[in-house]
Amino acid sequence: MNQKLVYNRILLKISGEALAGPEGYGIDPVRAERLAEHLETVNELGVEIAIVIGAGNLWRGKQGIKRGMDRATADYMGMLGTVMNAMALMDALERRGIITRVQSAIEMRAVAEPYIRRRAIRHLEKKRLVIFGAGTGNPYFSTDTAAALRAMEIGAEVLIKATKVDGVYDKDPKKNSDAKLFETLSYIDAINLRLEVMDSTALSLCMDNKLPIMVLNMWDHDALERGLLGEKVGTLVSDDPR
Repeated sequence: MNQKLVYNRILLKISGEALAGPEGYGIDPVRAERLAEHLETVNELGVEIAIVIGAGNLWRGKQGIKRGMDRATADYMGMLGTVMNAMALMDALERRGIITRVQSAIEMRAVAEPYIRRRAIRHLEKKRLVIFGAGTGNPYFSTDTAAALRAMEIGAEVLIKATKVDGVYDKDPKKNSDAKLFETLSYIDAINLRLEVMDSTALSLCMDNKLPIMVLNMWDHDALERGLLGEKVGTLVSDDPR
């Protein structure tokens, strides 16, 4: 199966909303189990999987900032939320027999390993799934930027942005029936057109290091697997789109 893989080591960026319940917030064990089941299928391909997960289901820092909250405090709260999500996903994965490690950029040794780059790579080499929590460990940086940074550090071959839509559109496909899906994009176009693929810091980091970004629908039954096997799915943002 490995011979068919186009990407052997990936960094998967998942939004916190992937774990949210029907109301759009909190951690729903059923959603966590569904996500774990989907990741199990990908794991069986033999790909090495690292994950960065957001915290939008638990905390929206922008709302606090609008009410006058200190930006750094709001960001640290979000980082703690990502660790909660990472632990919930780890539990769901391990109940399916997938050995998983959570590494946190903010030390909390009772619940997670501290982030150590070489240890993370070693886990991946042993086919353990690794979830990176607490972002970069610094305020003012999004989980998109954390995903780009960790992808570079572990030598991932692609950064996969898992969303609820089929890829990157020129406008909101839910509000515009004539919205156009981009099959490929250059980093520069993604930045200049403000398409919200990822934030500009994350995009610039990927551009500088020529790390391709694949944007796809995580809940499409087999989009992720097909993308890893080289089929055209979603939108591919790269240095030389064709």
